[in-house]
Order: sequence, then structure tokens, then C-alpha cells
Amino acid sequence: MTASDSPAPAALQSPPHPYYNQATHGPYELADIGDLVTDSGATLRGVQLAYVTHGTLNPDKTNAVLMTTWYSGTSKIMEQIFVGPGRALDPEKYFIVIVNQLSSGLGSSPHNTPAPWDGPNFPQLSIADDVRAQHALLTQKWGLSELALVVGGSMGAQQTYEWAVRYPEMVKRAAPIAGFARNTDHDRFYGESLMQAVKSDPGYAGGRYRDLREVEAGMRRHVGIWAYMGLCPEFYRHQLWKPLGFASAGDFVNGFVAALFLQMDPGDLMCKASKWQRGDVSLQSNGDLKAALGRVTAKVFVMPISTDQFFPVEDCRLEQQLIAGSELRVIESNWGHFGLFAVEPEYTTQIDRHLSELLATEV
Repeated sequence: MTASDSPAPAALQSPPHPYYNQATHGPYELADIGDLVTDSGATLRGVQLAYVTHGTLNPDKTNAVLMTTWYSGTSKIMEQIFVGPGRALDPEKYFIVIVNQLSSGLGSSPHNTPAPWDGPNFPQLSIADDVRAQHALLTQKWGLSELALVVGGSMGAQQTYEWAVRYPEMVKRAAPIAGFARNTDHDRFYGESLMQAVKSDPGYAGGRYRDLREVEAGMRRHVGIWAYMGLCPEFYRHQLWKPLGFASAGDFVNGFVAALFLQMDPGDLMCKASKWQRGDVSLQSNGDLKAALGRVTAKVFVMPISTDQFFPVEDCRLEQQLIAGSELRVIESNWGHFGLFAVEPEYTTQIDRHLSELLATEV
């Protein structure tokens, strides 16, 4: 794989997508990292990674931070939530690279990839595929040999763990937020319910739909599952939708959750859900999670969200205890997994405090 900047190739430009575009998610750049042989055995040609950078790489290339993206998010929301002057991720101090995962809709994804890997023919991907692609970008474009920090939430946490296990000599610090190193059975079943909600819609047609409206029923079922599992009882008990101006819980689900997901391409989401469902760093150690996490040399803060229903604190603690020198830093939130959206000011305060302390730790 060889990374090079290029304008978006025709396959990623036409037809323009109403949601996955520079106006909504930009500005971002596209880098061609060449061919990627996936874990499933397919070869994707001319893989495009969408990324953004903030700050300046120092002469000795020791201030680089990698941020990875989650299921519903792109680099746009990551920079809005995490990056800024005076923040833990301050571009005056760090060279921050936010790389959108494969199938994000911005870079190579089912909806924008030409034949033979177009639409439903797009290969099954893995979290490891994402990380190997990101490694190609970082090492070839900027010549990076170390990362001061890798950080990401949810699927971004899965990528963070994969980085720390796969490239331990490169990752100095790691902060997986609200995610697992190896998915649990509970979370796999949850992922399956999300996928079947969409795939069972006759309009999905095995991924051969022609218009998002053909899959609206399935996507609304997808939204319904997020409404109860992505949030938590505390959110609804305290009516935390009220300060946002919604008239009722149902109004919130329609105006916030549905408004977010119904814009997205169902096939792109299904590709990501499959990666999420099968995330497992122990594949690098013949299924031995303790051995895999034993490879980590980074200083790690494992950061679950207190009310998260599918990445519970106790499950995150069990993994954290397998990482030498790591610490468990629980983020208090009444938004469940959706605490990641940082609607609560105290969420951002906690994240910045922990990341600042982690970055200040000598390694």
C-alpha cells in the first residue's frame, strides 16, 4: 500500500451523496493508500481514506495523535467534540490526525466503490483492516514511527485496542472510550439485531436498493433499537430530552436519533456493523485475550461510560485488568452510550481531564 493525496476519484464523486459530502462533513482530504488485502481475502484496489489534520507535526515527529471514528460519526463530529485550543487535544501542542474508518461514507465504502466491489459486493471488513489501512497512511504520508496517543470511542475504541496490540512499539498511550478489545456475546447479539432490523426490510433487497427511501422501514427499526439501547433508563427517567427543546421522548427519538440515522446509507452502516460485531484483538493470539492484551506496552486509560448498556463498566474492567499498568477511568453520564455525543458539559470536562493526565504521563 502506498499513500498519496489525490482529488476524489470519479467513483467517490459521482453521483454526489446528499449526506456524505464536504458540505456536511468537510473539510477533509482523501488519500489513496493503494490496494488493501482484507482479512476476508478480497483485494480492494485504490483504497481511499478520508482524514483531517489539526496542528503541526514537530521536527522529531513525536507529537502525533491519532483519533479513530465510531459507527455513526465522521471526523467532523470528532473534531467538534475533542479538538480545540486549551483542550486536552490542543492543536497548538499536537499534530492530530482523525481518520475516518472504511465504510464511513466519506472514503471507500459500499455506496461509492466501483465494480466489482460496489454495493452488496463490497467485501466483509474487519477492525484490523481499518488499522492496517491507517498504519499505511500514517507511516507513508508522514513517516510516523510513534503515536503520542491513540484515542477513539465505541468502534473507535475497538480500533484503539487493535492499534495498541498490533503495533505496540508505535503506540505510546491509548484511550479506548466506551468500547471493547473483544466483543462480548451480549454485544454481538445487539449488533445482530441492528443488522437484521435493516436487512429484513424487503426494500433492502440484499443491499441492491436504489434509493434510501426503499429501506426507510428497516432504518426506522434500526433507530428504534438505538433509542432504547444507545441511551439508558436514566436518560428517560430524568427527561434529559427537555433541555434540548424536545416536547417528549418520542419527539426526541424522531428529531435526534431518526434525524441522524435516516440520512445514512444502509449498506455502509451494515458493513460497519459487521466489523463492530466481530471486533476481537485476540485473533492475533489464537483467541487468547490475555496474551493479546499482554502485548500492549502503551500507557492505557480504559474509559467506559457509567450508564452504557452494551459496553458496561464491569466488562470494560475485566479487559482493563489484563493490561499491565493500565487504569480504569469511568466517565459519569446519564446519556448511556450516547454520552459520546458530549451533550453534557461535564462529559467533556471529564474527557479532557483524563486525556490531559494521560498525555502528561511519562512513557
